[in-house]
Amino acid sequence: MIERIRAKHTEARRNQAGFTLIELLVVIVILGVLSGIVVFAVGGIQDRGNTAACKTDKKTVQVAVEAYFAKTGAYPDAGAAGWTQLTSGLNQLLREQPSGSGYVIVLGANGAVTATGACT
Repeated sequence: MIERIRAKHTEARRNQAGFTLIELLVVIVILGVLSGIVVFAVGGIQDRGNTAACKTDKKTVQVAVEAYFAKTGAYPDAGAAGWTQLTSGLNQLLREQPSGSGYVIVLGANGAVTATGACT
């Protein structure tokens, strides 16, 4: 009787289904490839987001410069003095100088607004 129980137990162990080491390695490799694809796809989306943010910031500054001209009859000074004129005092048209990841908005003479970096 004990022999019969042992035989059934041994037979049950042989028929047990499970994953082999090779199958597990294949699954891990597939997951690694899929995660690599996702990482590169997300990077492209982030780059487009930075470009859109730069264009929006540049347009906002251009509108503020034109509003400053409409109020005062002159364009703000170039450089840091111009940012001060746009962000402080009675003619405050911007809360702060826009800044972002990978680009810089620059005030030039005669109301010129340019962007350098990721704003292409």
